Amino acid sequence: MTNPESVVPAAGDYSKEEADEYHLTPAEADRLLANAKWRRFAVMGDSLAEGLGEESPGYRSVTWSDRTRDALIRRMPDLAFLNVGLRDLIASEVREQQLARVLEFEPDLVALVAGGNDLFRKDFDPADVEAELDQIVGPLRAAGADVVMFALMNISAAIPEVAALKPNMELLNARIRAVAARHGALLVDMWNHPGCASRDMFSSDLMHSSMRGHALLGAETIRRLGVYLASG
Repeated sequence: MTNPESVVPAAGDYSKEEADEYHLTPAEADRLLANAKWRRFAVMGDSLAEGLGEESPGYRSVTWSDRTRDALIRRMPDLAFLNVGLRDLIASEVREQQLARVLEFEPDLVALVAGGNDLFRKDFDPADVEAELDQIVGPLRAAGADVVMFALMNISAAIPEVAALKPNMELLNARIRAVAARHGALLVDMWNHPGCASRDMFSSDLMHSSMRGHALLGAETIRRLGVYLASG
């Protein structure tokens, strides 16, 4: 269940967050989600789902999924929330370890972040990852849940040291887009977002989002949900 205290910002100086060109104000989020009726929100996947990331001075240390949850709670105060995200998992492990638990929760909205860790395997096969994602998204959609998927940010735009990963990241994103289209899932496509070029969107490990990156992803997730709600 949700913790009502989690939707109240902690005291502090968040001037950078409020002045950020990609910032989404609570009022804007409320407008976008005015027609939201989701009552059971689940998050699943790897470390980005779990919420890893270094602090960003001037930003709240609140993950993208918690930002999304908090905005939804303002619309539906009785929202139930489950996050089973866990670092280091590849797509097949997300399916094996998390899918049954999420289905048991009976969500009507699911956010899925998976596939990024597969990139670091010597036997990385985009087709295999696509098949695993199919086997996650298909059952969720069949159970009646709206599913949100994410195309990875182009971290090489800000960090040239990881440019070697770019071709495989593009291959993975193409498969993620294909799965989303096939199953009617919502896609938050971060690849060409201008924020990718900002080094402070990422943690010093060159893998995870910083809290500024989480703020950006939370804003774009809410915006995508808003577009979906406005469409019908």
